[in-house]
Amino acid sequence: MKIFVCEFITGGGLYREPLSTSLVQEGAMMRNALLSDLAELDGIEVIITNDARLPAPVNANQVLRISQEDDVWQSWGDCITQADALWPIAPESSGALLRLSELAISQHKVLLGSTPQAVKVASSKLATLRLLESAELSVVPTFTLAEWQPNQSDTWVAKPDDGVGCLDTGYFETPSSLMDWMQQGRQATHVIQPYVKGEAASLSMLCEQGQAWLMSCNRQKISLRKVSQQSGKFGYAGSVVNGMAQYWQQFDEIAQAVAAAMPGLAGYVGVDVLVNDQNIHVLEVNPRLTTSYVGLHRAMACNPAKLVLDLLYNHHFKWPRTISRNLVEVLLDA
Repeated sequence: MKIFVCEFITGGGLYREPLSTSLVQEGAMMRNALLSDLAELDGIEVIITNDARLPAPVNANQVLRISQEDDVWQSWGDCITQADALWPIAPESSGALLRLSELAISQHKVLLGSTPQAVKVASSKLATLRLLESAELSVVPTFTLAEWQPNQSDTWVAKPDDGVGCLDTGYFETPSSLMDWMQQGRQATHVIQPYVKGEAASLSMLCEQGQAWLMSCNRQKISLRKVSQQSGKFGYAGSVVNGMAQYWQQFDEIAQAVAAAMPGLAGYVGVDVLVNDQNIHVLEVNPRLTTSYVGLHRAMACNPAKLVLDLLYNHHFKWPRTISRNLVEVLLDA
């Protein structure tokens, strides 16, 4: 079986742009963890692309270098043609994950991820949270700029509707500071949420056809740094896989409800949540590998890539009788 593992950042997605050190680190960590897991399995041949400015990884059978002279989407399409299956690790932003998923489907390849329809919904925080709210999950209220009413909260968060991580996400203590920031070209691209205090967390799960299997409950290392008297920025420094294992039952209930509301979710899925004394609020759904995957093999004491392949490709999936709930810290450079 040939699998094309397409990690967007290290695989050439920014081949004509400056590379962000933090994005490269995060992308390489996820890619390397997956390649290591796949290398343990018999009969797997891995194809990857690699930005020519970066060192090539180990554990890949075929590496195609991407330079500025190349057409990266043509190269990715050619790799999909050669492969039996595509495993995309790409951001929802700018439609990258959706386009890759559609390429695999159009070439009648196995997509080791969510359906394009599910990716399309998950690519919009607004659409995702309104869908989950209609399914009676607790979500953080989310508004477009036109819907926003300043008197609904004292403090606010604004973020790209299709964004990933903490990129271009701001914290604001006055309506005027938020409005000034939004009017710098963000009116149509960003959504607004009340700032809700609590512990940032996530869950990692397997999904298929409306079913879910919870793999880990993670604590997110997210910081808030003031940049002015009235505003601040968020930073992401990694996660502690199973750092929120005390909420296993509640997270499992959320996993089942999210999968049922979005039956096109498939393979590995991450769900970001906020935990406080009042409730557990869903923030977003990530239909792809997240950084917590880096520590998942050690946390579960079993190979998560094998579980995904058994579920979506081999069709002889059997959930392990027991999985470990080890604590594993995944750190990103400051």
